[in-house]
Amino acid sequence: MIEINNLTPGKIDYSFLKDIAFKVLKAEGKDKIDLSIVIVCGERMKAINKKYRKTNKETDVLSFDYGDNTAEIVLCPSVIKKNAKIFDLGYNEELARVLIHGVLHIGGYDHEKSKEEEKIMEDKTEKYIK
Repeated sequence: MIEINNLTPGKIDYSFLKDIAFKVLKAEGKDKIDLSIVIVCGERMKAINKKYRKTNKETDVLSFDYGDNTAEIVLCPSVIKKNAKIFDLGYNEELARVLIHGVLHIGGYDHEKSKEEEKIMEDKTEKYIK
């Protein structure tokens, strides 16, 4: 099951997010996970990032695997919009990339662990984006 909670006043295309998350979870053999996707404002994302990663800044995505077939991905549209401009991408493409990235973390990949893991995540992201 995939549940989406939008804690911002902005509109969110729930079916877009659910479709992407489900396809990646299924392809990664993780489709039995109950996933919660939470959409938050920049200040809330900054607070979450500070609490769990000791980084006092906004970020685009955070992933939490609770280990009991439940997981959560937190997305911040304001940061995603900024990054889309920086990377010269449309908002939906950057949103898809960030969500895929978050789901891959749920699947056990960690780009901060090694260059090999980073390359695997990049390759898988490109595969799923297509």
